[in-house]
Amino acid sequence: MYTVAQAKAYIAGGALDARLEGLYGCCGEALAPYRTRLTDAVDAFVQQYGSRFACPPDEIPVQIFSVSGRTELGGNHTDHQHGRVLAAGVSLDVIAVASPVAEPVIAVKSEGYPEDVISTDDLSVQENEIGRSAALIRGTAALFAERNISVGGFVAYTTSSVLKGSGLSSSAAFEVMLGAVCNHFFAQDALSLDTLAIIAQGVENRYFGKPCGLMDQMACALGGVVAIDFADPAKPVWEQVTLDFAKEGYAFCIIDTGGDHADLTDDYAAIPAEMKAVAAQLGAAVLRDADEDAFRANLPAIRAACGDRAVMRAIHFFDDNNRVPKQIAALAEGRFDDYLRMVTESGRSSLANLQNIFSCRHPQQQAVTLTLALCERFLAGRGACRVHGGGFAGTVQAYVPAEECEAFRKAMDSVLGEGACHVLNIRREGAAVLLPSAYNP
Repeated sequence: MYTVAQAKAYIAGGALDARLEGLYGCCGEALAPYRTRLTDAVDAFVQQYGSRFACPPDEIPVQIFSVSGRTELGGNHTDHQHGRVLAAGVSLDVIAVASPVAEPVIAVKSEGYPEDVISTDDLSVQENEIGRSAALIRGTAALFAERNISVGGFVAYTTSSVLKGSGLSSSAAFEVMLGAVCNHFFAQDALSLDTLAIIAQGVENRYFGKPCGLMDQMACALGGVVAIDFADPAKPVWEQVTLDFAKEGYAFCIIDTGGDHADLTDDYAAIPAEMKAVAAQLGAAVLRDADEDAFRANLPAIRAACGDRAVMRAIHFFDDNNRVPKQIAALAEGRFDDYLRMVTESGRSSLANLQNIFSCRHPQQQAVTLTLALCERFLAGRGACRVHGGGFAGTVQAYVPAEECEAFRKAMDSVLGEGACHVLNIRREGAAVLLPSAYNP
């Protein structure tokens, strides 16, 4: 491992620049803020944990990790039904500076939040940790132990540029980051990136208490643009897809609508629950395993058993799941206009069928609906826009002609607040170990 002094010299000397260009989509002088961010994180780590080490601060051994946020490009709420998705890592990330310690303790200090400390001597689910970061830390160590990998102690300082509650998966990026640290320190990077994603999902389901699918973690771990088929969620099949927004003449924007995420757990949970209720009427556990023709032939009985909203959400699943391979084919064949048309179709299906644009319990709060209306008015039939991620609050995704990007950004910010519109790049790497080591040259 590099010492603190060596790591800072490595960053300042430009040795990481090629990696940083791939992570953040810029080069030359534009990389200066990213070098500074990494160096500041190393300094913050020393300030937080330097007293734990017997050596001088500059001699503390460290490793630096980076995990991307993600954006969903196709397949909205399809992953939890073992469906298909098209997703990508983006140029916002969680970074961690970490070092192993001899004590059986994991301590993580995230910028702006209290420190979380857990003992690796007890890896059972703790009821008082459900919904908290400590549960993710304990759960990661536990799921590594289930794979016969003993996780020892470490300390880590993290900082994130992934917008919290944005649909860019700040929680999944944090979970994958914990897995990347454990994989590097205690398994010599032996576990594959998709395995880290599966572990992260298990942690969120079993320890954090959220019944999420696997798309967020897979996209954060893998990076690039990736098509994923969750027909067997224990062994998802994935492939990289080529997509260059700049080459197509578009900017890719995520707009923070400013919607309130409070008290939306029931809204999110109702979507997979209702889809599974429809699947059960067709003798399946999830909709991917249900027969679509049988679904349409038995609509009267399914309506009576599950209700109209569940039926509409099932219609969305079948349509959006079938749309994903068509989007992939359009990209592979250079038919970007067809791809954009299908983005619009997916967004309209989310609006009308999936119904994840606003909470019916809080109809006065329609930030996503308003933002979509603003985007459509500005774009006037060009590009595309759609709800992004889980929905109900959070963000909207827009493909904006590159020459109009600055005007679009100003238009969104003028209504939603300064900094609401973010112009992002696709990131080539997902979970990344940044400093060279014996098993990460």
